[in-house]
Amino acid sequence: MSSAARVPKAVSEGRRSFRRGLWRLADPKISLASMAGIFLGASAAARGGPLAPGWLVLTVAGIFAIEVAKNASGEIFDFDSGADLAVRQEERTPFSGGKRVLVDGLLTRGQTKAIAWAGYVLGAAAGIAIALFREPAVLLFGAAGVALAFFYHAPPARLSYRGWGEAAVAATYGPLIVLGTEIVQRGRPSVPALLASLPLGLMIAAFLWVNELPDRRADESAGKRTIVVRLGARRAARMFPAIVAAAFVFQALLPWLARVPGTALGMLGLPPAVAAALVLDGGRAGTARVASAQALTLVSFLILAVAGGIGFFLV
Repeated sequence: MSSAARVPKAVSEGRRSFRRGLWRLADPKISLASMAGIFLGASAAARGGPLAPGWLVLTVAGIFAIEVAKNASGEIFDFDSGADLAVRQEERTPFSGGKRVLVDGLLTRGQTKAIAWAGYVLGAAAGIAIALFREPAVLLFGAAGVALAFFYHAPPARLSYRGWGEAAVAATYGPLIVLGTEIVQRGRPSVPALLASLPLGLMIAAFLWVNELPDRRADESAGKRTIVVRLGARRAARMFPAIVAAAFVFQALLPWLARVPGTALGMLGLPPAVAAALVLDGGRAGTARVASAQALTLVSFLILAVAGGIGFFLV
């Protein structure tokens, strides 16, 4: 049976709205994750001299375009696998369950595919322009970012379906974005930026981890073998505090490891992370409480990035 045939009639004939569909794919609350990494990378770069604002704007635009493209192409693959179709209404949260532009009938398949193509082309164009006229070394980082974004859902890699999605997200939103941004500005990566990107990567992995909890049943039914699916909800929820602890232990050591004392400010992100772990209650929390934990984890990630980034100026 085709994916289209499995969509309830009332849903598949939902009211089309290109504007609302595009807004969901852009998803500003999630795109904040990539912008936070850019901020941290730019802050690290600013230690070495003035920033080049035009190239920073192009970096932001290119990464945002890839973000939208990844969401759009992911919608198609998760729709075809049945993962998005299997999510029940009571399992949905503002942070999980997919963007649902196809399931809710906001966009056609053709529109979603066109947005994906446009985003990848614009993102690639920005990266090529930076490589040609600013810094060739960024091309490798850009190519890796595009590959991880597309193959997160797409065959043959299907990283999120094979239990590699969490590692791919940690690598992308941590070292790739942070160091890529610094390279655009300074021409080379620095050890302090690399070290600062690691707890950031762990915290975005924690955010993905908690987002996968409400989707676990639907993902499993569609053959999407995330680590959360493999562990089960209870064990996965109990591992969440360990991921958070690893991130903030590393962040606490960062002022000495990176020799940038101001990065201690990143520890301001710890309270909402602890609150998220308490809200999860070892896997016994319902969907509404999991949604609260998701929001708290995102807040923790953003504070870690912004406060840690500001710390680079306080040398």
